[in-house]
Amino acid sequence: MRIKFAGVLLTLLLSGCDQSVPVEKGFAGMGNQASAFTPVVPGRVFGFPADHGPHDGFRIEWWYVTANLKDEQGHEFGAQWTLFRSALKATPEVAGWENQVVWLGHAAVTSATVHHAAERYARGGVGQAGVSLAPFNAWIDDWRLSSQSSDADPLADVQLTARDKAFSYQLRLTSNRPLVLQGDKGFSQKSEQGQASYYYSQPFFRASGLLEIDGKPYQVSGPAWLDREWSSQPLTASQTGWDWFSLHLDSGEQVMLYRMRQKDGEPYLTGTWIDAQGQTQLLHGADIRLIPQDTTRVAGRSMPVRWSILIPGKHLDIVISALNPKAWMDLRIPYWEGPVQLSGSHGGQGYLEMTGY
Repeated sequence: MRIKFAGVLLTLLLSGCDQSVPVEKGFAGMGNQASAFTPVVPGRVFGFPADHGPHDGFRIEWWYVTANLKDEQGHEFGAQWTLFRSALKATPEVAGWENQVVWLGHAAVTSATVHHAAERYARGGVGQAGVSLAPFNAWIDDWRLSSQSSDADPLADVQLTARDKAFSYQLRLTSNRPLVLQGDKGFSQKSEQGQASYYYSQPFFRASGLLEIDGKPYQVSGPAWLDREWSSQPLTASQTGWDWFSLHLDSGEQVMLYRMRQKDGEPYLTGTWIDAQGQTQLLHGADIRLIPQDTTRVAGRSMPVRWSILIPGKHLDIVISALNPKAWMDLRIPYWEGPVQLSGSHGGQGYLEMTGY
């Protein structure tokens, strides 16, 4: 993801546990001032595997995976898994019930006709959720993203699992490609005022395994994408939501795009072009034309489920369409998220997330 919702936990989940928590501002609380927490500034030197783990001092972060999958008959599916970490205080974590971190998990599966989503909540410090290194393991209850590799890169081979009453998946994700720093060497700006996150991805995963929907199993495979972001105040109070795209092009290239919508004025656009060798180029608003096309009514909202994307400098002129226009995440923090198909100058597949509608 791409911006996510961990900050909203400060009000939705913990106001009953910590009455000193302030009222949030901006979409999902992400625009609330966070002066006590560590700011995101350009020039960070990333270090792995340490940056796969939690970051004390920052208010919010997430581990996020999407997979575009097909079975042996060519039926298309999507799978999504996210673990959010929200810190109530900027101090280092402590063990036990005095721990100041809350965890939230989201998981979903999508087909052309079905969409199921589920969520989990946990308090840190008591073993119910967390992220550890050596070996890498991110978990909440029995949902896990865990390394299967003794290689120097713990994300070279990982197992992804989630289960709920209507669905489950067990997927193996592998890649021998290097990680990708998004934005300007990992500094991903989200507004003209300078709000930003630290952001890296593994967009070259190959997924394979078992997906089950409503009791029916499917052997599936396809491309997958992992995002890691952390920040303290990634949005301004005037940003109402965002549209995020991750695209696997048939040419072997990958594209990430953010469209941050404002209460007034034009959206803030940014993105990253990733070539087939993993080299990146920062995309600015002037490089991108991102236009909503067809809409559909979902949960009482009008959602743009078909988009035109034009990046002239890369000869990209495509239309993306939702596999399932009804892919509404009907959770305590609702949003739209699901797989998309590509047509035009490039074929491919990807994922779209839309919030704040």
